[in-house]
Amino acid sequence: MFGFLKENQEMVSISNIIFEKKLYNLLISENETDSRIFTAADMKKNQFIKDGILHMELVMQKFCEYFEEIYADADDKFIEDNGRRIFLMFLKPIINGNGNYYIEARTRNLKRTDIVIDYKGIQSVLELKIWHGKEYNQRGENQLIEYLDYYHLKKGYMLSFNFNKNKQTGIRQIVLGDKLLIEAIV
Repeated sequence: MFGFLKENQEMVSISNIIFEKKLYNLLISENETDSRIFTAADMKKNQFIKDGILHMELVMQKFCEYFEEIYADADDKFIEDNGRRIFLMFLKPIINGNGNYYIEARTRNLKRTDIVIDYKGIQSVLELKIWHGKEYNQRGENQLIEYLDYYHLKKGYMLSFNFNKNKQTGIRQIVLGDKLLIEAIV
């Protein structure tokens, strides 16, 4: 009735990026008042901005720390279903007012990036993955490289949700050609 949704190849999708952003923010804001991860980011948001630049590597590092502290006992299914929303709840107070993010932004060649963060004109591309083995992870890294080429960037970010019992969490840097990938594993 209001034009928020449209039918696309027998599937329902949000009709435009403005409605998508508003609806996504509504869904995030419904839980942010009682969210410990939102509060953690909001209370310490000034540490992520230095000289007017968003330090995404620090955002990723602190997200890992807070995620482990807050969601260590969470059900794997919960994290899998809500991983993107949890990260965006963390990111929102950090970039609020000076930045924006785009979810599944479509490139001109019709590929979709997971999240593009735009902070004062500087873009960061973030790929989110659920760990399904090393080979699957490498495909994610290659996908991120393609996005970096498209956006003419040298550094990209990957957030991997790993549900293995013996996982190694934290941040690691991967150099692939002339690109630097910062991968956070939680």
